[in-house]
Amino acid sequence: MRWVLILVSTASAAMANAQQSYLIDWDVVGEESLDHLVELIQINSTNPPGNETDVTDYLSVVLAAEGIESEIYALEESRANLVARASGNGSKRPLLIMGHTDVVGVQADRWSADPFSGLRQGGFVYGRGTLDDKDNLAAGLMVLKLLKRYGVELDRDVILLAESGEEGTPEVGINFMVEKHFDVIDAEYCLAEGGQNVIQDNQVVTVGIETTEKMPRRVTLVARGTPGHGSKPTLENAVVILANAVAKAGSWDTEVRFSETTRMYFQRMAEIASDDDAFRYNNIENPEESAAIQQYFLANFPYHYSISRTSVAPTIMDAGFRRNVIPSEASAMLDIRMLPDESVEGFYAKLAAVIDDPRVEIIPEKIYRPAAPSSDIDNEMFQTLERVAKNMYPKATVLPIMQTAATDLAQVRAKGMQAYGIGPARSIEEINSGFGAHGDNERISEEAFVELVKYMWNVVIEIAATR
Repeated sequence: MRWVLILVSTASAAMANAQQSYLIDWDVVGEESLDHLVELIQINSTNPPGNETDVTDYLSVVLAAEGIESEIYALEESRANLVARASGNGSKRPLLIMGHTDVVGVQADRWSADPFSGLRQGGFVYGRGTLDDKDNLAAGLMVLKLLKRYGVELDRDVILLAESGEEGTPEVGINFMVEKHFDVIDAEYCLAEGGQNVIQDNQVVTVGIETTEKMPRRVTLVARGTPGHGSKPTLENAVVILANAVAKAGSWDTEVRFSETTRMYFQRMAEIASDDDAFRYNNIENPEESAAIQQYFLANFPYHYSISRTSVAPTIMDAGFRRNVIPSEASAMLDIRMLPDESVEGFYAKLAAVIDDPRVEIIPEKIYRPAAPSSDIDNEMFQTLERVAKNMYPKATVLPIMQTAATDLAQVRAKGMQAYGIGPARSIEEINSGFGAHGDNERISEEAFVELVKYMWNVVIEIAATR
């Protein structure tokens, strides 16, 4: 009887965990995932014009072949969004997986191969979108297929949203979905792009999970002066007025502030850093050391400088039309990336005080990303992301990170979702190679991509599958 009870107990435990254990052949599934990535890269969805419907058509066919229904939502016929769903029992609120279908343009002559070939060479997949964002899109597609294929019982729906227009035209994509069709994507948690894992000595040493991002709040400076002949200098030269204003804005040491995300980031970085760097990370809020540390960051780790403050970077200047004419007007673009809790109008007022010249007008760009709170780092989702990362990469440190660029996570965070960005692993050499997102010869390691699919799958099973 004792042995019977042991056997029954063992069988019951195995059944209780059955939903968590799937014997996936990752060599086979990895190749299938890579095939989807290559085929998605081969669809030219450069924005503008986008033509993202070509991508949603592909996704619809792939999903239908697996017996998965999908719905199309389009503000413009050629720029559709797709929603597909693995249904759960409804005991928990849904999980949303997002991937955007458009990509930025290319200068094809600067690429070593066709940017839309999906070339597989030397352990890499090359092509526009391999890192931004067809890797996450292909991973989400594969996860939905596996959920269907293995008949996974779910406590919560798992929703795949393939959204258009992320690269500068969100009105056709995430804005349209949030404003007109939020009911079909409403979820407790969201996974999308924005994270990054770092490889050193052939192993993943940090797993970066994006929990917040800066707000793009660009402005144009317009300087006005007195026009005239270039042979007769004047005190009211618009070019000089503008140059002085840009110099003041560009060299402005804005206020240093930290959030829950950035504090934990620096704390955890200190635990794995060299002595000198650990000192800097541990003293970022020490008033006696902060200024020197921030200057060191600016010179050596611009990312660390940027996440510590609202940043101002002059990017474009436009003045004059002939070399012998002093123009009456000159303009410059400032790429301002604000901390999530920054007062927009308050910061513009501070900028005006720094420039301190009534001849310079500050014209804000139209806001296309909403202000959004940071996502929590003490909830079930972040803990799951952290636990899965530690299981896959035992020697890695998990870092909550602030994204300095902008993503569609801002829109869903503004609606109350707890949203997190994940991404593939890259070595420091690869990160600094110029082969990254928006770069020439954009590429992703085949191994890192398959690991991304595996990571997303493990997280979904942990957070959504019935135990």
